[in-house]
Amino acid sequence: MKVTYQQLATPANSSLVIKRWNQPKFTAPFHFHNAYELIWIMQSYGKLYAGNKIMNFSQGDIFFFGPGLAHFFYNEPGNPEESAHAMVVQFAEDFMGKEFFEKPEFRKIKKLMLEAHAGIKLNTPNAELQNMFLKFADGADTKNFITLMELLDAWSLQPKNNMISILSDTNKAIFHESDTSKTELVFKYVLDNFKGNVNSKEAASLACLNDAAFCRYFKRRTRKTFSQFVNEVRVTHATGLLLEDKLNITEVCYACGYNNLSYFNRQFKAIMKVTPLEYRKAFNHPAS
Repeated sequence: MKVTYQQLATPANSSLVIKRWNQPKFTAPFHFHNAYELIWIMQSYGKLYAGNKIMNFSQGDIFFFGPGLAHFFYNEPGNPEESAHAMVVQFAEDFMGKEFFEKPEFRKIKKLMLEAHAGIKLNTPNAELQNMFLKFADGADTKNFITLMELLDAWSLQPKNNMISILSDTNKAIFHESDTSKTELVFKYVLDNFKGNVNSKEAASLACLNDAAFCRYFKRRTRKTFSQFVNEVRVTHATGLLLEDKLNITEVCYACGYNNLSYFNRQFKAIMKVTPLEYRKAFNHPAS
């Protein structure tokens, strides 16, 4: 599947793009575009890959992506009962005029839009913002502008501890239109196979490179080694299993593709800064 830069295609009678996604799964490929994008996951769960960061997503999550941030949502195979239902709002930075967001009244919204270039996720489901998404109407409707401004204003007033910045300035991946399809093939290979055997030689063959050239290519594009990426995918999956509290730590280890408990514990702590047990206790028995 060819992945390309996506130009914002607004309808002739509107400055905003309002999309309602209701399909068996998310199929949008790894992509980036010139628009700001607000996404509310109404139903679905899986993995989000944004820039060079991978994280779990689930029902109720709301994301804000700035222009140029490559991303895609991935549903694991084997869950046909969970359809993918989402609302997407896209808009250009100057949709209200080039100087509009420079006015002092909008300084908090302007700051939020700057932060969106690294990607933002609300830490907990937010009924207020979800209800605002439901107010968007199809076509050219003046109320859509009002709703968007209300939504951005409400988000800009959220406490910092309720927002997660997906990337930092130091770990933004470097992607180009000419090679995003190659990168996506590798991502999909890992996401489809991380519970079993994953190796760089097979990934290299998908990218039509030898092993050494592939390792250099992957590090240059994602700013991490291939093995680091695989470990992040597995540990991200482990965090979801630990929160479900259905498997013990050893079972979680093997369910994520590891075959050595000590190695799993080391990798988990290196990435999450706590052990799997500490992570589970922190979320199941949070400090008051």
